[in-house]
Amino acid sequence: QVQLVESGGGSVQAGRSLVLSCVVDRDTYSNSCMAWFRHVQGKEREAVAAVYFAGIPKYYSDSVKGRFTISLDGAKSTIYLHMNNLKPEDSAMYYCAARGPGEWCRPQTWHEGDMYRFWGQGTRVTVSS
Repeated sequence: QVQLVESGGGSVQAGRSLVLSCVVDRDTYSNSCMAWFRHVQGKEREAVAAVYFAGIPKYYSDSVKGRFTISLDGAKSTIYLHMNNLKPEDSAMYYCAARGPGEWCRPQTWHEGDMYRFWGQGTRVTVSS
């Protein structure tokens, strides 16, 4: 079984920053599109950002564009989500996901959760006003 492990969540005030990390199994990481999703109970799961293992291309949802940055460290097979100027509406459980080895990011479908085979357990982010 493939394991993705998220960390870095916490409670912060609006306007502050957090950095999430996700360690991905190396075989899964290779040549894979990887992404961050977030979910609030009772609401639809939302794609936040995605990146191909080589570092490009990158994709962002309109709600976080300009505030969040997705990055990766190939040596550590880890992806990151740098979240700046956090807002209360950013509060959610954040999940790391990977499509799988050899599966590219596609502009038309990067945001669709069904495209991703592997998921982490999540890390919670709470932003107070």
